[in-house]
Amino acid sequence: MWLEIFLASVLGYVIYWFVSKDKEETLPLEDGWWGPGVRPTAREDESIRPFKVETSDEQINDLHQRIEKARLTPPLEDSRFHYGFNSNYLKKVISYWRNEFDWKKQVEILNRYPHFKTRIEGLDIHFIHVKPPQLPSGRTPKPLLMVHGWPGSFYEFYKIIPFLTDPKNHGLSDDHVFEVICPSIPGYGFSEASSKKGFNSVATARIFYKLMLRLGFQEFYIQGGDWGSLICTNMAQLVPSHVKGLHLNMALVLRNFYTLTLLLGRRFSGLFGYTERDVELMYPFKEKIFYSIMRESGYMHIQCTKPDTVGERWGRPGSADLLHPGVGGRNTAHRLLFVVPLHVALRVAFRFCFPRKFSLDDLLTNIMLYWTTGTITSSQRFYKENLGQGYLAQKHERMKVYVPTGFAAFPCELLHAPEKWVKFKYPKLISYSYMPRGGHFAALEEPQLMAQDIRKFVGLLERQ
Repeated sequence: MWLEIFLASVLGYVIYWFVSKDKEETLPLEDGWWGPGVRPTAREDESIRPFKVETSDEQINDLHQRIEKARLTPPLEDSRFHYGFNSNYLKKVISYWRNEFDWKKQVEILNRYPHFKTRIEGLDIHFIHVKPPQLPSGRTPKPLLMVHGWPGSFYEFYKIIPFLTDPKNHGLSDDHVFEVICPSIPGYGFSEASSKKGFNSVATARIFYKLMLRLGFQEFYIQGGDWGSLICTNMAQLVPSHVKGLHLNMALVLRNFYTLTLLLGRRFSGLFGYTERDVELMYPFKEKIFYSIMRESGYMHIQCTKPDTVGERWGRPGSADLLHPGVGGRNTAHRLLFVVPLHVALRVAFRFCFPRKFSLDDLLTNIMLYWTTGTITSSQRFYKENLGQGYLAQKHERMKVYVPTGFAAFPCELLHAPEKWVKFKYPKLISYSYMPRGGHFAALEEPQLMAQDIRKFVGLLERQ
């Protein structure tokens, strides 16, 4: 009798283990066409074309005229940035932008790395591809795809690239030397925007996977933050056999038991697997999470619902572009108060929040990549396509990732993700680092720290 009970128990446990065991699902790869009209019957041109960033005097003159017409509302006394972007500080930014910022010089900096374009799924995809200037004898570089987010660009990676492609000349060992590919998300900067609805992070991941194949890479590393973290996660869910390793500095991991422990985590941190550092970064909960999300996520809500409304401006170019409440009888909750370039600048700059680790030239260069290409609206649509359907509406949000993963937890990230949270979504997490400083735009703010953590992750993975 006892033997039968024992055998039944073992059998029950085995059945439970198989039923409850996580299935290593993959997303269907599928295909798409995002160009205008119907898909042509002819085969798509797969050539890779050199590209050069260029600008014109007409563009610069038009920009200057629009900046000069800006009409700002005085801030409240002692309000700092509590009511939004402080217009007294904005005057300084405008003055620098108009009188000192040298866009042509920045264009030369942008062209220091090789740029290319290629057509994938009906869209011209822009990317930079930076190879090591020198390699140790008998070595081959490790291909690394790095993906930006909003309102960032490929330019975010300009400072980290030398640490990855030429580490020996930048104070690091040459144990790991990478060749780096940084594409622009379609609808951002020099990558063509989709003409059709539904272009989300999964479609982007598939296009970037095709890009890597077109460049001759069957296996590669990927890295991302912000939207880049989701796009890279989706790539690992689509083609895990091609992704050697996934490195993130942001993780969307809200679907697990641990997020329900936030209210109790400070008192029972050990029970829920929180370290002292986790507690420091997450509590007091009301200030560091609840209030922070409420204060800083307004842009997200409107871009998830009405991206074209906030992206466009009213008025005719070159004429009455100064917008003011009530102009033209338009009564709307979102009256834009600035000419187009200032609207772009505000949306980009407010998300960047002016960290001390990068200059106005860095910020304005990033803004100009949106302004000169006219992509602020198409970039904002990415929010509606990914988040506009509701919470956990898409399959990939409910799936785990079974690719070796490294995570860099920067202390000033929008929302701290403890190791327990990350490991739930990424069970093959092999590296988790509490970074000493830095925030959301980590590759731009702390390029050496980020490069060191990527190298650490790759080293741990290759020693396994």
